[in-house]
Amino acid sequence: HDFPDTSTISTVTREAILACMRTFTQQTLDSRLMLLMDREYALFRMVERMLCQDEICRQFRSVDDFLSTAARIMNRRKSRAGRALENHVGYLFQDAHIPFDARPNVDGQPDVLIPGKAQYENPHWPEERLFVVGVKTTCKDRWRQVLNEARRVRRKHILTVQQGISARQLMEMRDSGVSLVVPQKLHSMFPHVDGMGILTVRQFVEAVRRRLEIPL
Repeated sequence: HDFPDTSTISTVTREAILACMRTFTQQTLDSRLMLLMDREYALFRMVERMLCQDEICRQFRSVDDFLSTAARIMNRRKSRAGRALENHVGYLFQDAHIPFDARPNVDGQPDVLIPGKAQYENPHWPEERLFVVGVKTTCKDRWRQVLNEARRVRRKHILTVQQGISARQLMEMRDSGVSLVVPQKLHSMFPHVDGMGILTVRQFVEAVRRRLEIPL
């Protein structure tokens, strides 16, 4: 059997939560994002157990065979996590009535461009009303990718669910004009760095809505 694609798993996860949790839409954007990611991972692991059980329980021909199988499973997990985060961030932005284009061709392919490619390419559209968001499960050195995407926008944002970043990395991001957006639950895992305010998802969405004059 083939794995369902990540979009399908993300959609099923949201539908199940909406059907089973009456209070879901009343929770903060930060709580909703963390819950969506957590529940999708649980669903993915259930599917993974069902579809990979025979492959895992078989007798491996060699150490290389075992390592190849393990690497394939781990790579699928990593790829799924990134796509899942993009799916759920997109859903929450849509729910907040924030217009955006996903992966548009504008000096590279930023994960999210707000309000979109048309406004970015319009020389009369002010830069302060454009937002570039890199959506990354983990930053590490990958945060530098956003610096070369959508170059018209000097201030970049990275939305991540990484559990903490070193003070040195935060200072590098600050000095490169990058702002972090992190779910509230994870803020305590980040060190304090002067001049590097870390936004919650709610704060970022509210700032975008104010800048685009979308009623709060």
